[in-house]
Parts: sequence; structure tokens; C-alpha cells
Amino acid sequence: MPRTVLQRSFRIVTSFALLLVLIGLVPDAWAQQSRIYLANDDHTDYFWKGDDVEYRAAFLSMLDFYMQQAEDTQTNPADSQGRFNCDGSYWVWEYEQNKSAAEFDRLIDHLRAGTITMPLHTLVELYGAMPTEAVLRNMYYAGRLERRYDLRFPLVSAIENQTMPAGVASLWAGSGAKYAWKGVCGCATAMDYGDRPREIYHFAGPDGASVCMKWNTLLGDNRSMGGYAEARYPYDVVDVIENDPDFTSRWPWPVAGAFGYGWDALSTYTENIIDASLDLSDANRRVIVSNQTDFFEDFLANHGSEIETFSGSFGNEWDLLTATMAEVTADFRRTLERLRTAEALATIVSFDDPGFMSGREAARDAAFNACGLFYEHDWTANGPVGEAAREQFQRDQLQILHDYIDPLYSDALQALGDRVANPSGAERYAVFNPLSFERNDVAYLPIGSGGPFHVVDVLTSAQVPSQEVFLDGVRHAQILASAVPSVGYRVYEVRPGAGQNFPHAVSLDGATMNNGVYSVTLGARGQIESLVDLATSHEWAATNLLDIGSGNGSAEILADGPVSATLRVDAGGSPAHETLVTLFHPLVDRVEMESRVTENFTGFVSQEFDFALSDFTLRHEEVGMIATAKHAADGGDYADENVRVDYLTANHFVDLSETGRGITLSNWDSSFFKFGNSTIPSVDTSTPRVEMIVGMRPIGNLGITAQGGDDFFLNRFALRVHDGFDGSEAMAFSLAHQNPLVATRVTGGTVAPFDPRRASFFQDSNDDVLLWALKPAEEGIESGVIARYWNADDAVRVLTSAPSTPFHIDSAVATTHIETDEYDLPVILGTVTMTFQPQQIRTVRYLLRDLLADTSETASGSLRLHLSAFPQPVTTAGTASLRLELPTSEHIRLDVFDAGGRKVATLVDESLEAGTHLLPWAPR
Repeated sequence: MPRTVLQRSFRIVTSFALLLVLIGLVPDAWAQQSRIYLANDDHTDYFWKGDDVEYRAAFLSMLDFYMQQAEDTQTNPADSQGRFNCDGSYWVWEYEQNKSAAEFDRLIDHLRAGTITMPLHTLVELYGAMPTEAVLRNMYYAGRLERRYDLRFPLVSAIENQTMPAGVASLWAGSGAKYAWKGVCGCATAMDYGDRPREIYHFAGPDGASVCMKWNTLLGDNRSMGGYAEARYPYDVVDVIENDPDFTSRWPWPVAGAFGYGWDALSTYTENIIDASLDLSDANRRVIVSNQTDFFEDFLANHGSEIETFSGSFGNEWDLLTATMAEVTADFRRTLERLRTAEALATIVSFDDPGFMSGREAARDAAFNACGLFYEHDWTANGPVGEAAREQFQRDQLQILHDYIDPLYSDALQALGDRVANPSGAERYAVFNPLSFERNDVAYLPIGSGGPFHVVDVLTSAQVPSQEVFLDGVRHAQILASAVPSVGYRVYEVRPGAGQNFPHAVSLDGATMNNGVYSVTLGARGQIESLVDLATSHEWAATNLLDIGSGNGSAEILADGPVSATLRVDAGGSPAHETLVTLFHPLVDRVEMESRVTENFTGFVSQEFDFALSDFTLRHEEVGMIATAKHAADGGDYADENVRVDYLTANHFVDLSETGRGITLSNWDSSFFKFGNSTIPSVDTSTPRVEMIVGMRPIGNLGITAQGGDDFFLNRFALRVHDGFDGSEAMAFSLAHQNPLVATRVTGGTVAPFDPRRASFFQDSNDDVLLWALKPAEEGIESGVIARYWNADDAVRVLTSAPSTPFHIDSAVATTHIETDEYDLPVILGTVTMTFQPQQIRTVRYLLRDLLADTSETASGSLRLHLSAFPQPVTTAGTASLRLELPTSEHIRLDVFDAGGRKVATLVDESLEAGTHLLPWAPR
């Protein structure tokens, strides 16, 4: 049984006058007491110490034990009552899935009381390896609990790994976190993790949002201050905090915390921290059984103004181990990227079918958990569970992600096609753009077998450039799709016969390609020997680009037509690889590259880009920020010490720019890159070379051996030359490359609800602020549409957002990134205007109303109206159509009024039969 006391004993004071004096002194004496917070936990080493079955049993058993301990010690002094800290929301998830509703309600009561705490994230993560959206989605379970039970979870942590990215501070803060702690392993490392210049600080992201970070210098092994089991020996650590000069010289405050007890145990059941609190508390100090939050609240209330604000990245270490299963990791990244399109489509379809997302909740929740579990920190794969089990665990998480996103994507795409009207019944395709800006790009129409064809833009009736291509053995029409609207579609019709001839988009001369914008020459290894920007005649290849360093092949034409041309080099080499390079019609401003490594390897493989630049700056998407790859002392975003910077995070792009010109490298699949001759402690800012990592084993023999036996590795890149650096422009270019236009067969009939030519469902006023995610709210479309925006620029930007007619923003709420409401936003004439700090990501909930779907009573029943007005905005050159549904025959008069209340048209004034009617209207 846990140790309990009914009352504490005090010395009896016989003099009443003396008693009053002592009572009068209590407040001052209390203020002088030191407060030492000892936080109990059991550090989770998932698929390292135990597998899913073993940890499920451990989670359930420990939570039951520590809830009972908290209840049994309620009569103890408040400082000495039982408290326990989970290191991931997955503990609570497993408890909910495997316990009764009553038992789960008990756990919720403990979470509410603070006797059990839970952080926002799934388990202990490798943040430097994660896509930005993976960081957010792995916290979504916490968000759902917040809304269901009116709770907030202010804690996050980053344990064992010696490094951490900078942008995660903003992602944490934007998700509702206030407090963070980090304790390192001091093992499996090649870096100097020693003396830290700050022990506790306001950890700020690029937008200025911050969390309070406790990250102590590691003074001994990892069961001491600075480790991940600081409170493993509670009596000893109290002595260290009070008497060890190595600690006291770094920590001058009377409020201190030691977090973590479980260390490497699968499960721990301890009373030691309660005992230490009872035994060591006296008139001079309080030793407090901590829920971690209490430490931060105390410290910030008394000393928050005394600590510095720091923003900076410490690079990557254990994060790099994800490159030991590089293709699996790349597939996880590219599948998560498809979620952007899948959710945008699902949002649009849900406008017409509010039940579209129903039945997908279990797969969704598992997929979002997988966003954390895949990047769980034990990629060292050297624990008792073994390497084979860890490898399979990673593949299982990838499959879980596919199981949600793939059917959502295909179902939503087909559902869009079903809802686009097709009065003619012709072979038509809706080409959908999930991004928030209008695009000129290529699209692939799955036309299947057949004879010659040509393609016509239904809106303009003009033929568009097209050519035959085969994707995975299926015949497609590759077309040039122009002015495809934001978060919307444009419809194209495939007609028999060759149609008009268009000139080829690219001229080919052996291994050289030229589209009037770029001239590209390939070498025998598939590398780009020359990349010339024809507008300036600048040669961008100092030596080679896309160079894997071995092989000998020749260029062959894979495609050549009025839309694009592709050259392929099957170079062989070691490792064996083939390369595809594509140039497009000049309206599509990018050079696309596809590298396929076609055999297994065990060592280091990269794609090298050696650019012709001088006096340049490299910037890249880190995790939730655009980072400048320099140390802080040189004006950059990387810390000056305690770093590992030989391999940096490569999310959507890497950019190298001089004053007035630069080049953006869009990266679809790789997780990391090496910048020049950077070493573990130092960024090399003078060498304009980037090595995109195909795969590696960066820390001895840790990680997965020989890439888990995989023998195919896909890496896709794109290059674009530009003037001076613009973060939003670089991000938009990369998003367009990695989120292609998608096409679906139009199968709607005459009265299908969506316009037969073109539609845009959301418009935003500022292209510097990018729509990052658009999705139905977690609780369903009836709870609103969630929009996440990223100002990728380094300046304050203002955005006005509005859905298309007939939808109108009824109300808007600023939410956390995990969809918990925070405060109302003003809505003016159905639009919302927001201000964004530099590099700020914001998430908002829109509650929409269909202006003309309100039911009006008639003599015989209800009248339902739906309005579609396309293209947007409607002008005097545009047309609109009203869809009118009548349950019975009625005499209908329908007038149109402008915003000032003036009647501008009468669309109908006659008897109509029951059914659906389309009423055309041409504004004047």
C-alpha cells in the first residue's frame, strides 16, 4: 500500500503569545522555502523495451495503479499526494480502447484533477524527421479529448534525443502547449551535448509564440539532472539540487524540478517520490510530488521575467535514423502529402453530402496516431524487442496511414466527379486544384484505350495542348490546364480525332532539352551537366546537379509532345539507378527530376546538387518554419553550441539565393540534406552544394540494417529559378510540384449540383498566406470547416478569406492547430480578415451557411433553393444558375436582389412542375 499519513506532527507551543508570533511569521517563512518538484513517470520505449501488446498491458496496469495511489493518498499533505505523468497521449488512447466507459470516466476525472497528466503528443517523438503536418496530426487525439471533456493539455516534451528543431516551438504553442521539458540520453551520440548556455527559457518559434522550456545540462548519467530520469533517485536529486555546485551555479532560483523516474523499465510502480516528499519536506523546503504543470506555474509566476527568450534549432541526431528505412519513410511523407488533396476534396463533397466522412473515424484516428508512432524515438532498434520487430512496426504504421488516406482520396475524387453537372453526357473530366492560388499546370486524364483524341476546355470551348502518356500502364491524356482556380476545378472534354496540331513544347537535341525558359543537358550518370536560365543566360550547374556519382548510360526520349518532354537515362552504377528529367510547356515553370535507385544498398547514398552561386544564403523548410542555415552568431537560425548540423531537415524545399537571384529545389521524398561541407558542430555556409539523402546509416550500427532489404527508392525534385528570395513563393512552388492537379471523370447528370465548367470553393486575398489544410471539422462538417494557413513570408501579412457563393461565413473561431476553439473572429459581409505575424501558422473554424438553402414554406410544402455561381467572382461577363427543388407543383416567382436591396432580375414567374429546375441567369 502507498504510504499515507493522517496528519503531520508539529512541536507544541505552550505560550499563546509565542504561537501568534509564529503564525505571523508563516507567510515570510513560506516565501523563503525552496520548492523542489519531483515528477514521476515511466518513460515509454515503444517497440524497443516492449511491443504493442506488452506496452498496452503496462499502460493499463500503471494507470490503474497510479489512480489508486492518488486516491489512497488524498489525506496526505497536498505536496505529498500521488501524481503520475504519462509521456504520451497513447497511454490514454489505449486505456479508452480497452477499458469500460466507467473506467475511462475515472481516468478523465484524474486528468481533470491533475493527479494524472498527459502531454499533447502521441509518444516520444523525433521532431526533426517529421513533416510539419505530422507534428500537428499526432496531437489530434488530445484535441478531441479537450473538446469532449472541456479539458486543456498544456504539456509537451522531447526526450532522449540530443537535438531538437526550432519551428516546433510555434507548432506546440499554436496547439495549446505552454510548458515543455527535455532530458537527453547522452548515448548513441556523436555530438557535444555538454554545458548548456540556458537551463530554462522561453522557447520561441519564428512567429514569436513560445513555450517555457526546461532543458537542464546533463550533469552525470541520464538518471541525473539533465537526463530523462532526473528523479530516478529522488533523495539523491534533492541533495544535488540543493548542494551540488555544478547545479546550483546554473540554477539560482528557489524553485526547481526533477522530471522522470521510469528510465528504461517497461513499467514502474513506486512510492519513492511520495516517501521523499514526506521525509524531506521541512521548514526550509517543500519537496512536492509533481504533475509537471505545477512546477512551471510556480516558476513562471515568480521568475518568468528573469529568463531569456531563445529561438534556435539544434539540428538532428536520432531523427537521422529514419533514413535507415529511407523508402518507407519517403512513402510515409508522400502519403501524408496526399492528405492535403484528399481533405480538400472531402470538404467540398461534404458541402453537398454532410455524411460523406461518416464511418471513417476509426481509420482517421489510427492514421493520426500513426503520425506520431511512425516517428517514435526508438529508431535505434537495438533494444530487447529486436530490429526485425521494429522494422515491421514502421511498415505497419505506414500501412495504417495508407488505409485512411488512400480510400478517402479516391472516394472524394470520384464523389466530386459525380457532383459536377454534365448536361451533354460527353466524356469530361474535372481537373481539381487543392491549393489556394490559381495554377497553370499539367494534368493527366485517365482516358484508357482508344484512338486519336483532342481535348477542349469546356468553359472557353478552346482546344488545349495534349499528348498521350502511359502511367502505370494506363493510357492518359496529359494536358496543359490553364487558370485552374483555387480550391476548385476546371472541366475538360475529350473528343475523338486528332484535332488541332500544337507545336512541341520542348526542343530535343541528343541529351539537351530546351523549352525557351531553361536549357538542360544530361550526362551519362543521369546527372544534369548544364542548367541554363535562358532569360539571363546564367549557368546554374557549377559541376553537376542530381548527381549520384556512378553509372554510364545514354539519354532516351520517354515522352515528347506539345505539353512536355522527358528524357530517361538508365545509368546502372552503384547503386543501380535511372533518372528521368522533364521540361514542360513554358507556362509550367519548373524542371522536374525523378531518381529511381533500383537495388539495395547498405551505406550512404545521396543526390548531389552543386550550384553556381557566390555570396549566397541557404534557407529551407525545417519543421514549422523557414530556417536560415547559419549559426545564430552569423545571423541564422541554428544555435551556436549543443548542435548536430551535418544533416539538416528537408521538408518541402531548399533554396539558395544571392541578392537578386536564386534557385529553389522542391523536395518531395527525402527527409534530410547535407549543406556543403558541414560537420557535426558547424554549418558550412560557403559551399553552394546540397546533397539530398537517399538513404544512410548515420550513427554506427544503429537503425535498420541494409534499408530493411528494400531495393527501390524513389526521390523526386523540381528546380525553379527566381529573383530575390521570397519564402511564400518558394513554398507555393514546392506545393504545386508535390500536390499535382488531379482529374476525375465527370458523371453528374443534368441537375448535378456543381457547375459543369469551372468552380472555386474558397478564395483568399493574399497569395503570401498559403492555405495549408482545408478539412471538415473532426466532429463533422456540421461543426464547421477547418482551414489552416501559413504566412511563409518574413513580413506581417493580412488575409481576407471567403467561400464561394452560395456559401457564406456565418461565424468564425480561431482555434488551436488541433481544432480546440479559442476566440471568435469578426465576420464582415461573410468574410474573415486575419493578420499573420512573420512565418505564422494559424488555424480557424468557419461555420458556413448556404444562403439560398433555407427552407421557405409554400401552400403545399417546403421550397429548397441552391445557388451555384461560376466562375467566381461573377461579373457581367459571367453566368450563374439557380437550382430549384420543388416537392410539389407550384407557381413560383423568383427575384434576384443586389446587396443594396435593389431588384436586378426576375428569373421565373410561372407554374413549375415538382422536381428539380435549373434557372439560368446572366448578370448585367
